[in-house]
Amino acid sequence: MDLQEELAKKAGRDKMEYVAPEIDADLAKAVEAAAAERISAANRSGDRDKRGELIEQMEAEVAAELAEKFPDAGKAIGELLYNLTKADMRQMVLKDKKRIDGRAVDEVREISCEVDILPRAHGSSLFNRGQTQALCTATLGNKFDEKMIDDLRGKAFKSYYLDYNFPSYSTNEVSFPRGPGRREIGHGHLAEKALEPVIPAVDSFPYTLRLVADIQSSNGSTSMATVCGCSMAMMAAGVPMKAAVPASGVGLISEGDDYVILTDILGDEDFLGDMDLKVAGTEEGITAVQMENKIAGIRLEILEEALERARAGRMHILKSMNACIDRPRADLSEFAPRIEYIKIDPSKIGAVIGPGGRMIREIEKTGASVAVDDDGTITVSAVESTAAAAARDMIESITADAVIDKEYEGTVKRIMPFGAFVEILPGKEGLLHVSELDHHRVENVEDVVAEGDKVAVKVLDIDNAGKIRLSRKALLPKG
Repeated sequence: MDLQEELAKKAGRDKMEYVAPEIDADLAKAVEAAAAERISAANRSGDRDKRGELIEQMEAEVAAELAEKFPDAGKAIGELLYNLTKADMRQMVLKDKKRIDGRAVDEVREISCEVDILPRAHGSSLFNRGQTQALCTATLGNKFDEKMIDDLRGKAFKSYYLDYNFPSYSTNEVSFPRGPGRREIGHGHLAEKALEPVIPAVDSFPYTLRLVADIQSSNGSTSMATVCGCSMAMMAAGVPMKAAVPASGVGLISEGDDYVILTDILGDEDFLGDMDLKVAGTEEGITAVQMENKIAGIRLEILEEALERARAGRMHILKSMNACIDRPRADLSEFAPRIEYIKIDPSKIGAVIGPGGRMIREIEKTGASVAVDDDGTITVSAVESTAAAAARDMIESITADAVIDKEYEGTVKRIMPFGAFVEILPGKEGLLHVSELDHHRVENVEDVVAEGDKVAVKVLDIDNAGKIRLSRKALLPKG
């Protein structure tokens, strides 16, 4: 702040004063006379789409009726109609305690929930609250699926992230699809933060978790619908989350000391009201809060009442969510990858990777994906458990150490006059001396073994330099 204030002193300019345009009193009376009853009827129609159609029709009719008497006043007529619509809606709430969809001020819209709506997804849900609908999916991936964040703080990777999509058709509009905007970024960040406290730690759940919410229809609190839908999608996927997370929006209409708090606000109640308070949390407490305030300030008693109303709304929503799915499934989705961790000596990382990555490519031919960290942690992931097991066996054989007195089946790699070098583990060879080939004297090594032969051997000794001494005759019967 000090830096900003210093900059303002050096380069700041005086703020422009806003002077509200004067409204023609005769025009205001004419607009009110022509539109008041129709605005009242539209605000009490009880349906978003019908209300929108009635208001749009009323605006066109009033503009046409007044065009002759008040030419070139189209913009002023539009502003007057907006102010009349807003004032009528607010008075309806403050005086009659009725809302534009007919609900009581503390009533949550009708809720319906489904899971497994997308059978091939790891976890999916469809959450409906009134005319707000969110299609949510949970996808499990491996370390390669982490999201890279490259910002002013440097490069980092996230193993849990949420993407929120708000297509134009969700509000009955058509527009060219572009990159994420303010809404997508802000709402997605809020929903991601709301669910983060219940996500299991990577140490106990070694998956990258991506949540996606596609808003199918919007009439208020789509970010809160995203929280509810993604919570259920994770449970359907078998993510061992700590608790379900319901979420609800609360609004405010106030005039002076008079105020009404609205549970589960509509889009128009947000647009024409004074506050949008979004609260997400478990049965035990709050995980995320966001408030948009359009008035000078909120009194403490109003905020306390709003938070209590939000809690009651969340508990109501939680009952519907629990009726659909009340706990994470015991097993992960059959389509989700299986992930295992293997810890090796960091000095053996090169052997696992191989020259130019040759060895790790060979391991991945099993169908598993393999990621190697600098600390020696190897992550193996595969949809098929047999592929993961095959990759694990290869890694263990590559990184295993020879053990004295243990038997191995090796491959003869080289023949020397004094014996043969046998590979008993990937990259690990031992000397099978000519005296250890058989119980009788062997004159020529190639009389017993040849390059490429498979031979059963026993480890006799490993010296301080790591050289391995093998024996074939120790496994042969005497005589």
